[in-house]
Amino acid sequence: MSWLGQFFGKKETSSSVAKKRLQMVLVHDRNDISPGLLELIKDDIIQVIVRHLAIDPTSVVVNLNQDGPNSFLVAEIPLPGNSSR
Repeated sequence: MSWLGQFFGKKETSSSVAKKRLQMVLVHDRNDISPGLLELIKDDIIQVIVRHLAIDPTSVVVNLNQDGPNSFLVAEIPLPGNSSR
């Protein structure tokens, strides 16, 4: 879904949501990383970051993404600070 569609409130179809879920399952299966292990990795990342920065642990998102033959562990950690530039 494009950002423009999100901005105007366009809903994702159930087929696109199902496709994304299936892709996530396939990535996890190909890399032999269970959702439980991914959650443990997320907790460890949060513990390390919290030692140095004040973050909201509930806002941290960790995903396993695949781009062709390569897999990437992606952590999205919103940092505190002034959002205006």
